[in-house]
This record gives sequence, C-alpha cells and structure tokens, in this order.
Amino acid sequence: MAGTTATGRAGSSRGGGTLYRGDLGMWSWVAHRITGVLTFFFLFVHVLDTALVRVSPNDYDAVIETYKTPLVNLFEVGLVGAVLYLALTGVRVMLVDFWAKGPKHQRAMLWTILGIWVAVMIPGTYFMMVRTVTEMFGGH
Repeated sequence: MAGTTATGRAGSSRGGGTLYRGDLGMWSWVAHRITGVLTFFFLFVHVLDTALVRVSPNDYDAVIETYKTPLVNLFEVGLVGAVLYLALTGVRVMLVDFWAKGPKHQRAMLWTILGIWVAVMIPGTYFMMVRTVTEMFGGH
C-alpha cells in the first residue's frame, strides 16, 4: 500500500507524529509568535483602559483598582516573561538572519537566551510578587 509508511503520511514532519512535532528551534519559533500575540493583546487592552480616563474617570479608577489584585499581579509576571522572551528571541532572530555564522550558532544562542531569561525572571518574579504575597499572607 503506497503512502502507509510513517514518512508517507500527510501532515507528518519527521517519520510520524503530528504536524507540530519538531526540534527546539521550531518550538522557539512557536513561543516567539505566541508571546508576540499576547503582547499585542495586552497593548490593545492597555490603550483601551487608558482611553477610559477621558470617557469616565470613575470607571478608569475602578479598572485601575482591579489591577491591584493578586491574580492581575500574577498576569503581570507572565507579561514581563512574555515581553522578555519576545525581545531576547527577537535579538536571536536578527543574529541568525544578519550574522554570517548565525545559522551555525542558532542552537547555542537559543540556550543562551533561555538561560538569560531564567536568570532575569527568577529575581524579577520575586520582586514583582513580594508585595502581593505579603499582603495575602500577612505582614506590615
């Protein structure tokens, strides 16, 4: 039967599996696109809530109060992580595109940006969450 082998199936990328099965570079690309879309939606909401100050200052104040909740603080940590990842992978993409040796070193650059991301996010998360955790579980 023709086309019954793993490599002959439509939609497979490497001898079987799903269309999205790939190496680390492909997942980095997917994460780069997702963080870009999330950042776009954040900016869209931010423009809308800022525009609310001209329409109804009281409603604007109410929206700003909701931003002080623990859940929104957790979303802010996610936003910082997404923007940082987007920026770092953007630099990596530029190096791969414009540096002659970029494609050769793209995997090492990926691991480097992931290391930088973790090194920045660990203390960043701590400092962003310390106020929220203190308010939730006691403190001064």
